[in-house]
Amino acid sequence: MFLSVFDLFKIGIGPSSSHTMGPMTAAARFLKEMLSGDWPRPAGAQVDRVGASLHGSLAYTGVGHGSDRAVILGFTGLVPVQVDPDQSDGIIEKVQAEKRVSPPGHPSYRFDPVRDLVLDKKTPLTGHANGMAFYAYDANDRMLLKRIYYSIGGGFVVSEEELQIMKQRGSVTTEGKKVPYPFKNAVEMLAMAAKSGLSIAEMKRANEETHMSCEKLDMGLDEIWVAMKSCIDRGLTQEGIMPGGLKVRRRARQLHDKLQEEWSRNRPNPLLANDWLSIYAMAVNEENAAGGRVVTAPTNGAAGTLPAVLRYWLHFHPEADQASIRDFLLTAAAVGGIIKTNASISGAEVGCQGEVGSASAMAAAGLCAVMGGTPEQVENAAEIALEHHLGMTCDPVAGLVQVPCIERNALGAVKAVTAASLAIKGDGKHFVPLDAAIETMRQTGADMNERYKETSLGGLAVNVVEC
Repeated sequence: MFLSVFDLFKIGIGPSSSHTMGPMTAAARFLKEMLSGDWPRPAGAQVDRVGASLHGSLAYTGVGHGSDRAVILGFTGLVPVQVDPDQSDGIIEKVQAEKRVSPPGHPSYRFDPVRDLVLDKKTPLTGHANGMAFYAYDANDRMLLKRIYYSIGGGFVVSEEELQIMKQRGSVTTEGKKVPYPFKNAVEMLAMAAKSGLSIAEMKRANEETHMSCEKLDMGLDEIWVAMKSCIDRGLTQEGIMPGGLKVRRRARQLHDKLQEEWSRNRPNPLLANDWLSIYAMAVNEENAAGGRVVTAPTNGAAGTLPAVLRYWLHFHPEADQASIRDFLLTAAAVGGIIKTNASISGAEVGCQGEVGSASAMAAAGLCAVMGGTPEQVENAAEIALEHHLGMTCDPVAGLVQVPCIERNALGAVKAVTAASLAIKGDGKHFVPLDAAIETMRQTGADMNERYKETSLGGLAVNVVEC
């Protein structure tokens, strides 16, 4: 299965790629299958009511992550890229009042979110921590169709059957055999780079162009960056309390104004680059926490790290141009694909090491590449960033993607820049290979108690409240 740059970087809405975008995508997919008629049903039976149940991590933190709202929006026929965050409240309120959904191309179905949308904390689905079941009933409430889906991180959704196939193959995704450079790990990536004489970005571009034209690829990459930049810009203008009940106040605008004042006065600030990095990342994740439009990079919970580093590149490096933005994204996607193939980018599966840790590694690789790093230095940069996120838990307070998520993205961006700087000053030779760091992350995630994997049952999620 070919993993495209556009699989890792998806335009959608906050606050979570696995808990918001995933359930919405699954609901829309269920509607499509329901309409296709490619499933057995009694003669003359017609779907009259739909329902869903969320399990595992989705049940524990579903309300805080907007999973319930996402299912409602998905049942109206929307997918994440189509949602206008300013209109979603009205759509949800209409469904709640009418107790019906009318997705395009479908008849109207009964759907009462109070009765037909269940957050089931008692019945985990065995395939993955983020499991969902969708149901279709006739007018007599006889079940006609049931489908199980899993949200496996970064907005990726697979059926129960697809997940089994992936597990049998030993990995979730690979670059595939129908591309010129089908690397599935860092060793293969470096070997192919050495043999071809190409950079990682050039190999990734060649793989992408087997599926689309050069012009379409560049247009898509530019669209991703515009969405990332727009998210930063909007986040730097917003103020007030973020939704969810924690009463966490937005800080990016206030900090941005202070930095601008220092800049205008030419006041020395030895931490200037770190400050800008942090503010850019916080701006994105405050927007994500508020349900705004963001880009998975590779997830929503880690959406601020990579855009912050890319914006830093444009801010502080005069040689930065549009071509370098594309190379940055392609290189980052190559590394992200390796991580997803051999471990996970899902906080519910391996903790935050799989989200912010992966994002930091991807950003470090991208920055090192555009700074002129060799493939070996790029791999080193990714390894340094990932290694120093190993063991990081996912423990969102109150199930909201706010504390510690927002600041954690800022620190992930700082680590990424530091990792790229260290790597590019070396010769690419280093002690711990990237593949070893990725395998260690996978093993650590498997050993990690579920309380620390996006369930809000441990760590800061309980100690902050208790204190």
